[in-house]
Formats: sequence, C-alpha cells, structure tokens
Amino acid sequence: MARSLRGLDWLNFFVANFQTGFGPFISVYLTGVGWTQGAIGAALSAGTVAGMVSQVPGGILVDAVRSKRAAAAAAIVAIMASALAIALWPALLPIALAEILHAFASSVLGPAIAALSLALVGHGGLGERLGRNTRYLAIGNAFAAGLMGTFGYYVGERAVFLLTAALGIPALAAIEMIGNEDLARVKIHPSAASASKPENSGWSWQFLRDRRLLAYAACASLFQLANAAMLPIAAGMITKRAGSEASLVIAACIVAPQAVTAAISPWAGRAAEGWGRRPILLLGFAALPIRGVLFAGIADPYLMVLIQLLDGLSAAALGVLTPLIVADITRHTGGYTTALGVVGLAIGGGATLSTVAAGFVADHFGGEATFLGLAAIGLCATLLVGTVMPETRSNPVSAAG
Repeated sequence: MARSLRGLDWLNFFVANFQTGFGPFISVYLTGVGWTQGAIGAALSAGTVAGMVSQVPGGILVDAVRSKRAAAAAAIVAIMASALAIALWPALLPIALAEILHAFASSVLGPAIAALSLALVGHGGLGERLGRNTRYLAIGNAFAAGLMGTFGYYVGERAVFLLTAALGIPALAAIEMIGNEDLARVKIHPSAASASKPENSGWSWQFLRDRRLLAYAACASLFQLANAAMLPIAAGMITKRAGSEASLVIAACIVAPQAVTAAISPWAGRAAEGWGRRPILLLGFAALPIRGVLFAGIADPYLMVLIQLLDGLSAAALGVLTPLIVADITRHTGGYTTALGVVGLAIGGGATLSTVAAGFVADHFGGEATFLGLAAIGLCATLLVGTVMPETRSNPVSAAG
C-alpha cells in the first residue's frame, strides 16, 4: 500500500508538471511563430469550449470504466500527443484539434485521479489524501513553471511542449506504482466501491436532485466568477506599475500562492475531517473578497504579491473540499466522478464568464472598480456558503489531527 500511495503522490506531481505547459506558454509560443492575437484566441477558445462540454462526459466515462488506472494512463497519453502536435504543427487546425484533445483528456484525468484516491484510502481517509494530492499538485506547478520558463528562455518556446510531452513518461511510471491489488483490497468496502463502479444499473442521475450538490455547484460557480479574472486584472496593473520588473513580479504572484497551497493543503484535509467541511470551506471563500478589496486599495506591485498569498489559502481549501464534498454527497451511488463533472461544468462556466465580464468592466471603469466588483461577488459566494450550503460530513471524528 505504501508504494501505491507514493505512486499517487508522484502522479499528482507529474500531472501538474505537464499541465503547466498548456498555460500561458502556448500564447508566448504562438506569438513567436507569427500568430496574431485573434488567431491565438480562436484556437484557445476551441479548447475552452471543449473543456466545458467534456466535464460531464469525462466523469461519466470514469464512473463507467472498470480500471481507473487505465483511464488515467489513456488520458496522459492523449495529453502527450496534444503537446507533440502543438510543438510540431503550429498551424490553426492542428493547434485547435490539440487543444480540444487536451481538454477532453483533462476532463478524464482529474476524475480518474480522484477515483484512484478514494479507492486507495476509502472514504474515512479521503480528506487527508486529497490534501496530499493538492500539495503535490502545487509543488508540481511551481517546479514546472520555473523549469519550463528556463527551457523557453535558453532553448526556445517549442522546447516547452516537447518537455511537456516528455513529462508524461514519469507520470505513466507513477501509475504503474499504484498496485491493482491495493485498489482491489479497498474496493471491498462499500464507501470505496461506490467510487469504482455503480452498485446497480439504476444509479442514473439521482444525485442531481440532491440539494447539497446543487448548492455546492452554485457556490463554486459564483466563487470562480469572482476569482478567475482577479489575477489577470492584477497582472495588467502590475505591468503598468512595475516596468521592466513586471515579469518577475507576475511570476512571484503565481509561484507564491502555490507555496501556501502546498504548505497548508494536508492540514485542510485533516481539519475538514475533524471540524467538518463548512468551516474550511468558509475560510477559503472568505479569503477571496478580502483579496479583492486589498487589490483595489493597494497600488504597490510588490505588496500585491503578498496579497496574492491569500489565493493559496483559497486554492488549498477548494482543491481539497471540492472532491471531498462530492464524495460525501455521492456515497453509495456510484456517481462520484459524474458528479465531479457536473461541479466542474459549473466552475468552468463561472470562470469563463468572469474573464469576459471583468475585462469589460476594467476597460470602462478601471481596475479598482473591477476589483471591488469581484470582491462583492466573492462576498456573495461566501454568504451563500454560510446560509445555503449544508454540512456534508456524515461520520465526524474527534479531532482534526
């Protein structure tokens, strides 16, 4: 079992590594090979739409397949193929198809890792396990950002995507460390079996009638409506104020919260088991409106890095609590990863609307007004958690550990 758990640690680390390559590096790469911003936007929009459309089908697929290891491995191979396509064929159609392939594969990979986590540790140990997952994801993101930035600077932007494809190989090796015998041993418990396959063919969509799932999807969507645009708007303001040091400050705004997330995620998982889900969820949500108000009132770009640390708190709380709450709600239903897809769709919708609406407000009313508006939405999300979202923990334990 220890080897399987280490394999899951490394799987999260390397998944974060190669997923980082599909972030801002693709815009830099395509700009360098002569693409216009309109063409870049069109190609990336194809991936954005595919990512939203595939959330629920991806979850259904993971619930339906017998081997979660095979599902995760197939998704990693597909992401490797999309990275190679981006590196080798920087034309509109191949790039758009690669973005779509990446989006669909990612919609399978995330739920597959969540299902593997639940199958390995059972429901009782899921909170702390998800905390470790989030820690290794954060460490992997920070490591990959530095590594890929170095490759892009010294070797070339195309090399970033060749490296992205190569990082899929150790991720596949990490999957091999997860033993089928360990997954099978835990599956005998009903709480874990529900994450592995439906108990009967009539599981259908009954969990969609669960008020707790609908409430959490609404809360998470509203959170992302406030959160997704906050760093891009801050980055624009930093660029104007920090001059030649803007890139360094923006990089710090990305890496510093990852350090916070890595540090506190295991605690968030243990605390969610000991104190319940709602207190930790409220803590993560409450950090968002505070961050928005501080961004609106503080102009110093270096202080903005410190403010951005609050994003690490929110990321730790939601990174752990989202799959944990969904596991609570879908216990014994067999619809765990399908429900994760439903929540993922709500989160994606909020994030997409956030960037569009915030950009419009920033153009017409300025950055400070935008931050205050995002903070107000974040406060509404926090109040919604406090008034509408019920506690989902069913088997409390005596302490957070």
